[in-house]
Amino acid sequence: MFDKLEAAQERYEQINEMLMDPAVIGDQDRYRDLMKEYKNLTPIVEKFKEYTAAKNDQEEARTMLDEGGLDADFKEMVQEQLEDAKARLAVLSEELRVLLLPRDPNDDKNVIIEIRGGAGGDEAALFAGSLYRMYTMYAESRGWKTEILSQSETELGGFKEVSFLITGDGAFSRFKYESGVHRVQRVPETETQGRIHTSTVTVAVLPEAEEVDIDINPTDLQIDTYRASGAGGQHVNKTESAIRITHLPTGLVVECQDERSQFKNKDKAMKVLRSRLLEQKQRAQEDEIAAERRSQVGTGDRSERIRTYNFPQGRVTDHRIGLTLYKLDSILNGSLDELTDALITYDQAEKLKSAG
Repeated sequence: MFDKLEAAQERYEQINEMLMDPAVIGDQDRYRDLMKEYKNLTPIVEKFKEYTAAKNDQEEARTMLDEGGLDADFKEMVQEQLEDAKARLAVLSEELRVLLLPRDPNDDKNVIIEIRGGAGGDEAALFAGSLYRMYTMYAESRGWKTEILSQSETELGGFKEVSFLITGDGAFSRFKYESGVHRVQRVPETETQGRIHTSTVTVAVLPEAEEVDIDINPTDLQIDTYRASGAGGQHVNKTESAIRITHLPTGLVVECQDERSQFKNKDKAMKVLRSRLLEQKQRAQEDEIAAERRSQVGTGDRSERIRTYNFPQGRVTDHRIGLTLYKLDSILNGSLDELTDALITYDQAEKLKSAG
């Protein structure tokens, strides 16, 4: 571990010097990449400094006790310093192990979230709308921007499906644990007998792929235009602004009809297509990794029931980590940090076990 930490510190100092070089400052791409690496190394280097300071405190106290000749009160104070340093070292050592875990290369990326109503008809579509609201409120609380890519609304105000982009530093790292089946248990407004209904909604979370991540050959694309349907004003019947892109090698189909401009719809559809192709590529890579080394949280399996929202009891249960919170209202209003932090902690613990 200490070889890695010393190498990280050396690289950190090296980058620090490079960032002051006029040649590097003038090369925007290189400067941006170095700043990103510098930012990722900063918490490791700062924590290592804390560890080194605690180590020095421990050695200083031990040397004083070994040399002897201390009066009783001072000896007690030095003994306390030694115990305090030992306790700090144990905590800092664990924190450093977590910081040295391999980073998910997608963590800093923007995120595309796709929500689809599952079993339960209108009730599922309404809950899909509730999840969309929850995610956008959470994004807003962190100062991130949200942009709808495509949507299919129902008459009652829910979504058959909705796809949207969240732009912000580290967005994927916070949303990646949301992928899977979300189950809701509540009494629908249309239910006269007061019976609880169970509905499901599927959520897919994709890191936004940049052009450098996925190289798409234009000849692999079939692009069709058609007239948009649904809400949106009279223009929808006059212009063929809606876009359907089919990626012929994989059969993936992406549609976008949200904008009046055909160009904008094509741009949004390509964003989604790139991200889906990146996800497909990464899934294939992950499937090659031994099962015991794969994280147990956020496997991204859309058939996996990950969470239940129970309205009569006001509770939310995450089945992956067995966590139940009686804070349904605040969670649906975007207070996701407690859930997300617990999932991250569990994920890190599993990775530490795998790392041995």
